[in-house]
Amino acid sequence: MSAFNVGSEQNRAAPIWKRATQWLVLGVNLPLVLAALALVVYATGAGPYHLRLLTIAGIYSIMVIGFQFVFGYAGAVSLAQSCFFGLGAYVTGVLSATYGFDAALTFPLSIGSSTLLAVIIAIPVLKLDDQYFALATLAVTLLVGLVATQWSSVTGGTNGLSGIPPVIVFGWQISSRFGTMIFVWLLVAIAVAIAVQVRRGLYGSAFHLLRESLPVASALGLDVAHMRFVALVLSAAFAGAAGALMAHVVHVVSPEQVGLPLMVTCLTMTVIGGQLRTPGAIVGALLVTYLQEWFRIVENYTLIAYGGVTLAFLIAAPYGIIGAIETVREWLLPTKPEGALVALPIPKLSEDGQNLAVPLLEVSGISKSFNNVQALENIDLVLNPGEIVGLIGPNGSGKTTLVNIVSGLYDSDAGRLAIQGYEVTRLPAFEIARLGVSRTFQHIHLVDDMSVVDNIALGRASCEGAGLWRALSAVTRDDGLKRARQVAMTAASLLGIEHLVAAQCGGLPYGTRRRVEIARAVAANPRLLLLDEPAAGLNEEEQRDLARRLKQIADGGVTVLVVEHNLVFLSALAERLVCLDQGRVIASGLPDAVRSDPKVVEAYLGVAA
Repeated sequence: MSAFNVGSEQNRAAPIWKRATQWLVLGVNLPLVLAALALVVYATGAGPYHLRLLTIAGIYSIMVIGFQFVFGYAGAVSLAQSCFFGLGAYVTGVLSATYGFDAALTFPLSIGSSTLLAVIIAIPVLKLDDQYFALATLAVTLLVGLVATQWSSVTGGTNGLSGIPPVIVFGWQISSRFGTMIFVWLLVAIAVAIAVQVRRGLYGSAFHLLRESLPVASALGLDVAHMRFVALVLSAAFAGAAGALMAHVVHVVSPEQVGLPLMVTCLTMTVIGGQLRTPGAIVGALLVTYLQEWFRIVENYTLIAYGGVTLAFLIAAPYGIIGAIETVREWLLPTKPEGALVALPIPKLSEDGQNLAVPLLEVSGISKSFNNVQALENIDLVLNPGEIVGLIGPNGSGKTTLVNIVSGLYDSDAGRLAIQGYEVTRLPAFEIARLGVSRTFQHIHLVDDMSVVDNIALGRASCEGAGLWRALSAVTRDDGLKRARQVAMTAASLLGIEHLVAAQCGGLPYGTRRRVEIARAVAANPRLLLLDEPAAGLNEEEQRDLARRLKQIADGGVTVLVVEHNLVFLSALAERLVCLDQGRVIASGLPDAVRSDPKVVEAYLGVAA
């Protein structure tokens, strides 16, 4: 999707039927529509065997589309997708085979049961680090598989549950293989439309940043816990739907549909097809389904052959087949701008109740230790509105730790933080960001496969209220993304990179990437801008230009705290310097006075002046 494809006022005023048609064509994507037509043409001449394979591949496609939410978009390795799939299959199997319920009831109940399980496990599991999250979801999968095996009176135990009828909706039975295949692929089309709708707007773009770095996403005002929760719940809902369909197609539910082999298959389909693109789910599901069948002819060597081909695919296309195709397409036919974006001024935070006589930031008695190592000890710092302050000190003095505490990424052991008199000491990072605190990091975190303007626009995600419901209810392309891009154009201009807004960030030089990161922080309309070593890697001319632009930003009423080692850069920029050493403030005042302070000289050079 081009960075400049922003829609028009004419589209917004179009009748609802026209907008709905546009949504289907643009949302599902023309290549997918053509692929669906090709599938139907192929299926009309296919025999029962291939119709069955196409049906099963369609079911797996729905499961993998759901898995892309949590694994691809949120960047979390969940090993519970087969668990959600199996639970949906068992709910449909028990209710339809044992009690004779219609699919109109069993299908939503299967989705609901898997979703409910995801909600239950999400509360404790999503708080864990990545490796522990994977182990916890694996434990849930093993537990559900154990229940399916042991609760034989309901599930049939190791023998499974048979006699499940075909799909019956309000008394209408889909019994033919061709009809079942068409029904399944119609549901695949719906799943694709939902996934594309979530992914294409500002909310979907925010997931790319979430995958890149949780701390950066939090520092830009994104509630990463809620977004990861949404991703896990969506993955469970899709898996539950796929499991229900599988029960009707194979007419048997067994513990194998909950186990690790299916989870490995799902993961393989996702990686081979492409974990970040919805068409990749379909390509991966079709390819792996057919590979598994083709390699049955080698009998005892099936797993070896299947594993070897899978490994070859991963080596040849590490970003999946769809990722490889897009890379070649971009190389042969680079994306060109479709039109100009009109820059909008960066909206200012409401100044209601803001007292310019009250310090913007008050740090009182802040202390922090890590494993009995005192990183900060009784730090006091006051920043006034519109002030540029430099925070200096040797490596390990606690500068970045202090910035992390101010931005909410770390909790202090003692002390108090206040913004405009409002205490924020224990607030999470995303809430502090929404109060007007924005920052950059020592190590640049940009989404390399997104354009400059879209990376900067991510700074507006929380300001524009990007969320799942807004993404799903947006009939046209705009869920705030157009306005965010327009504001991003202004931020890019402030940093002198407006001529690069269509470029992919992955190919930019270091100094330009640093400016993109600062522009993203500026786009979030901060009251307080925290910059962690913004001049690192810049030459002298670039440093002078950056200092001039930061002064312009501060002149607009933004308070700037700059963590930096480069005293020459800070002397031309900061009105005041604060020096830390071994977690304590050892000097504070005008730049010349701090630079010549004997304690500062000793801290940097190891000898007294």
